[in-house]
Amino acid sequence: MFEKVVEMLGKYLKVDTGKITRDTDIRKDLNADSLVIVEMLFTLEEEAGITIPDEKVESLTRVGDLADFIENEMKNK
Repeated sequence: MFEKVVEMLGKYLKVDTGKITRDTDIRKDLNADSLVIVEMLFTLEEEAGITIPDEKVESLTRVGDLADFIENEMKNK
C-alpha cells in the first residue's frame, strides 16, 4: 500500500516519488493543500473499498501512517 500511496502523491502533487519516504509529511514536506489531499484520499478510499473518517484524516500526516491505516482498514473489512 505504501507504493500505491507514493504513486498517488506523485500523480496528484507532481512530485518526485523517489524522495518520498514513510516519514515524509504530506502537508509540510510535499506542500499539499487540503483540496488535493481530499481528492487523493477519496480516490484511495474508492480503490481500497474503505472509508477514512474525517477526524482521522487530520492525524494521518505522514505517508507511512496513511499507508498503514489503509492496510489495517482493508484487513478489517
